[in-house]
Amino acid sequence: MNRLQWQDFVNQQNPVVSALMSKMRIDAQERFTVKLVSLQLLASLGLNPAQVQLISGFIDTYLKLNAEEEAMFQAELARIEPARAEGIMEIVTSWMEQGIQRGLQQGLQQGLQQGRQQGEFALVMRLLTRCLGVVAPQLRERIGMLSIEQLENLGEALLDFTNIADLEAWLGGQ
Repeated sequence: MNRLQWQDFVNQQNPVVSALMSKMRIDAQERFTVKLVSLQLLASLGLNPAQVQLISGFIDTYLKLNAEEEAMFQAELARIEPARAEGIMEIVTSWMEQGIQRGLQQGLQQGLQQGRQQGEFALVMRLLTRCLGVVAPQLRERIGMLSIEQLENLGEALLDFTNIADLEAWLGGQ
């Protein structure tokens, strides 16, 4: 593919061509232009949303623009007649929405994980305080660095602790 010139395929009304242009020979200064032309072609083909998403994902994967190229892409997009630009913006907007959704999902998972870890830590600390009395700050800090699985294991092990030395020995084995 990288031996073919993308310019030779610009006028072909074919969804595969719109995708594969991103893998053809492209000069560095043409990257944003190729992406714009590929998306223009894709927007003009009248494909269903799933097909557009699949092909635009391919284009975006193989023709990622850096910040400077993205700025040039946006500037060039602003010069296109509004009706044609709208189709391209719908594609770009769907990428943004997918990115936002992915980010929200990752943030939610991380938040749940952190919340679970904090809850495990709080429970273990309450149990340790009840069983052994006040836990020194340096031990609290070491316990705070344990994974959820380790905190769960500590929660079970502490039922057998009789003094702080038992806790220190358990932490030494981690």
